[in-house]
Amino acid sequence: MEVIDIPLEGRADLDDLKAFFSACRDAAESDQHPKIASITLGIRHLDPLAVLDSIYEGDAHHFYMENRFREWAVAGAEAVVSQSWHGQSRFASAKAFAREWDEHIISIGDMSLPFSGPLFFSGFTFLDEVAAEEPFPPGMLFVPKWQVARSANQYVAVANALIEPGQDVSPLAERIWNAHEKFTSYSYERTPTAPVYHIVEEREVGPANSFLQNVERALSRIREGVYQKVVLARAMDLVFDNPCQPLRILNRLRQDYPNCNSFSLQRETGTSFIGATPERLVAVRDGRFTTEAIAGSASRHPDASEDARLAHALLTSEKDLREHAHVVESISRRLSAKGIDPVSIGNPGLMVLPNIQHLHTPIGGELPGHLHILDLVECLHPTPAVGGTPREAALPDIEAWEPFHRGLFAGITGWFDTRGNGEFAVGIRSALTRGHEARLYAGAGIVEGSVADQELQETTIKMQALLRCIRGQAG
Repeated sequence: MEVIDIPLEGRADLDDLKAFFSACRDAAESDQHPKIASITLGIRHLDPLAVLDSIYEGDAHHFYMENRFREWAVAGAEAVVSQSWHGQSRFASAKAFAREWDEHIISIGDMSLPFSGPLFFSGFTFLDEVAAEEPFPPGMLFVPKWQVARSANQYVAVANALIEPGQDVSPLAERIWNAHEKFTSYSYERTPTAPVYHIVEEREVGPANSFLQNVERALSRIREGVYQKVVLARAMDLVFDNPCQPLRILNRLRQDYPNCNSFSLQRETGTSFIGATPERLVAVRDGRFTTEAIAGSASRHPDASEDARLAHALLTSEKDLREHAHVVESISRRLSAKGIDPVSIGNPGLMVLPNIQHLHTPIGGELPGHLHILDLVECLHPTPAVGGTPREAALPDIEAWEPFHRGLFAGITGWFDTRGNGEFAVGIRSALTRGHEARLYAGAGIVEGSVADQELQETTIKMQALLRCIRGQAG
């Protein structure tokens, strides 16, 4: 990425912007390759989700991710450039695509601001191939036309534009300048409504009792020594009496689950994948990476004493500690194979959410300079928390037994910038929405000692988070 020193705050004007776009066009003509012109502007205040909601379109790319506890959020919409891939090379192809465009980005603005410059937004499905009817490809990546982000008390707006050789840049400069004026004093035009979706039909996907039967089959395979753990999932289809606006459901999720990464990824087809996931696959900041092991679960209780008893039982549960250890060992082994020395604490702690609590171990370390965040994504996905261990033995049974295609469920969504920073989250506690319909997903880890009825109850608890938000109930 090339950075041009043209100030935006205080004394920049439309002529400066035209001069910048003209320089980008000249560069595009010089090497006969389009350029992405990127303009970063620090602003006084903008709420990324409110901005995305106020201009929501059902037929455009969009991306949203937020962690309220860690005080950051980012949104973007429409695509300047986009691409999709399938097969085992999807992560390598996405990395090559991003690095190729990185050579053709020209930026102005304060690059020291968080989320400055163009971001790459992406989604990768659970498996590297999907059925033809699936709404999301195995891998997708896009650079948005606009981005809005918040990090603590800093707010940033970014406009990205594709500049072709020989292009008349004056109309484009005028549009971007008008957008600049709008973002410096943004008016949230939509009436703040939060519709309640009345469910007119609710049905389990697949034959009756298939989840319970799959758990018993998995326990048999575990006793045979095929694998130590496998994660099995359920899906539920809902039909509403009014069209679903996914960002309104997402707003409730982010309020009820501030410790989670809330997310929304939408294609131009109008299908959205939304959720609030407790599991961060990996984050990279200034050359350091962070990931985490989350496995082993217990319910919550409104009575403080009973809630504490459930927490203590989880922390001392032989079955849950064994399940958790499989995840920690697998993550550490995969990172070590990449030449990374991961550091984790000795004993798992608790990740406490409003309706459930999990065993949790943070893992981190230095990222070698030759590795990209997508290298870590490829290395870690799918984790034992959503697949199983050994992964190679567990995945075929998941694909053969579950009566639905996972798609982006237990896949990953995330963002990264041109400087190597980024964050990816695992797509659990999630739903696929389009029009009047939604599909909800939840899974449970099966290990020696698992009881089918208890695993079914765990998936029901996990689905309640989305169901409450859809119905407009308090968390």
